Amino acid sequence: MAKENMSFLVCCANGAGSSLMMKMTMQKALDKLKIKPGKIHHCALSEGKSAASQYDVVFCAQNFKSMFVEAEKKGTVVIGLRNIMSVQEIEDKLKESKIAE
Repeated sequence: MAKENMSFLVCCANGAGSSLMMKMTMQKALDKLKIKPGKIHHCALSEGKSAASQYDVVFCAQNFKSMFVEAEKKGTVVIGLRNIMSVQEIEDKLKESKIAE
């Protein structure tokens, strides 16, 4: 069973184009998995790194995942993506993380 009202943070280098596209792609995956998020926010890595522990799930490009080790220690699920525009990859990662079935 999918978890409801989870908060999601989507981060990219500058918080402008890529994170917005990743947010829209993630929303498509959440819709397909019938997950209703409580909050979705996109931002730059600098903001995301300091705010990550306030979210249930953080999405970022795979090469930035290591920046969120402290948030992971506090229980935030950090998901690194190879292709930020892949609905299928996001679905698979949500299932792997037990956020969706």
